[in-house]
Amino acid sequence: MQLVLASTSAYRKALLEQLKLDFTCAQPETDETPLANETVAQMVVRLAEAKARAVAANYPDALIIGSDQSAVLNGQILTKPGTRENATRQLQQASGQRVVFQTGLCVLNSRSGVVQTSCVPFTVVFRELSAGMIEQYLIKEEPYNCVGSFKSEGLGIALFERFEGDDPNALIGLPLIQLNRFLVNEGFEILA
Repeated sequence: MQLVLASTSAYRKALLEQLKLDFTCAQPETDETPLANETVAQMVVRLAEAKARAVAANYPDALIIGSDQSAVLNGQILTKPGTRENATRQLQQASGQRVVFQTGLCVLNSRSGVVQTSCVPFTVVFRELSAGMIEQYLIKEEPYNCVGSFKSEGLGIALFERFEGDDPNALIGLPLIQLNRFLVNEGFEILA
């Protein structure tokens, strides 16, 4: 079966490429507005499935991978900062704190209609960050399109005290350990 990543994220694409699989990327058209009384975990799972379903009509014989991610700091959802000012504010707030990333994952078999979903949490514990550290980090890495204002796979590693979780790939946006489990359930062996 064809493998389709329902995402245009360069980060998710790079993660999936690490598995040495042939796949296609498709842009999902989904409304990402949170629903009333929806937890972050519920939201990211719902959106991961919505993204997979959004491209399913164009791929009737495929395993479609959808993913969505959000992060929470002291009860507040973090977003992509977009600007240096917003990134500075996010990193100041994260200094010495725990940020919990929730990554929703969906594998949809468009032939059978079988859907597998999961939410994979991953926690980042920040060091105490000085204004100078934040400024230098933002100058060197410019993480303005990254939730939480950092790239853990780059220089952002210098911002952290520790990681807590089962799959560090979830932090980047695609939990590969859970993805492998879902693919195996569909008879798709990465190492076959």
